[in-house]
Amino acid sequence: MDATRPRRSRLVFILSLFAGAMLALAAGPTSDLQPELRLLLARDLKFSSFEIADLERGRIAKRVLPANAAGEVAVVGGVRVHASKEKFVAAYRDIRRFKQGPDIVQIGRFQNPPQLDDLAPLTVVHEDVDLRECKVGDCDIRLPADVIARFQHEVDWRSADADAQAARLFKHVLFDEVSAYVSGHGHRILQYDDDKRPVRPVDDFAGLLRNSPYLDVVLPGLGPHFDQFPHSRLEGADDFLYWSKEKFGLTPFISVTHVALVPDGPHQFVAATRDVYSTRYVDASLSLAIASDSISDSGSIYLVYVNRSRANALKGALSKLRRTIVERRARGSLEDNLKNVKRRLEEN
Repeated sequence: MDATRPRRSRLVFILSLFAGAMLALAAGPTSDLQPELRLLLARDLKFSSFEIADLERGRIAKRVLPANAAGEVAVVGGVRVHASKEKFVAAYRDIRRFKQGPDIVQIGRFQNPPQLDDLAPLTVVHEDVDLRECKVGDCDIRLPADVIARFQHEVDWRSADADAQAARLFKHVLFDEVSAYVSGHGHRILQYDDDKRPVRPVDDFAGLLRNSPYLDVVLPGLGPHFDQFPHSRLEGADDFLYWSKEKFGLTPFISVTHVALVPDGPHQFVAATRDVYSTRYVDASLSLAIASDSISDSGSIYLVYVNRSRANALKGALSKLRRTIVERRARGSLEDNLKNVKRRLEEN
């Protein structure tokens, strides 16, 4: 019998174990993230390996994304939540409770199709919308030139109830915009003429879509669903609109937002939003929330949120300083929102 054979066998066995260990090290540690989400974070949202590791450890990970255009700000963040994606979606559908917070003054959801009475709870006071001196190039809120003319001609500003007249007219203007958006018929607001530099919100939104290729990476067809709504619809999408009055800066703003809730395979659900109208601050806004199952814990998800917005105030003189301030506030607000959503989903 060859005495060297047992030694050769042991050597082959040891080498095979060593090779297996090296392959395991090369493959990296096992991730708790779904492969598609991990790839999205690393490749498209530019998360570092350390940020991804923080996310998997239960910490909030957040970062600023490249703006790619003047006046644009983009942030992304994520957190691990001990709740199911179905619970997240159910909470999002109850938008009044989901958006509750110190900055939300009022909020309401539109019916399908929208009704003017959906805006009945919205209070519009002088501090929210001051249109007494409103004219083209100098108006308190975002409006097109033809609507500015309506406030000059249809409101009797000498009357004791002038502010109430202005509030009624504003609600009709807002309702007309919502109706045109959801039906695809009628005239949408294409340009804001409240400042010296006109703003075209539809063009700004198209720019946001171009700078957000990750949208169709996550869910092909989601970009056209927003861009061509209601003429291009994504199969399986549950759409609704809501209005809100929110605190920001010195003066609150009133806005309308379109929400699309879409299942994306067995392990992921997507909630995306776009700004339809805003009285102040925001020219266009696009957000994406992804609720993705944890691999190791069937009762947990990873919640990733991306927001990309444009604001006219971030263009021109002092834009760099303003951008620094806005990005810092956006990161802080993102972290607060992720903490609040995590707390609410885990409480019940």
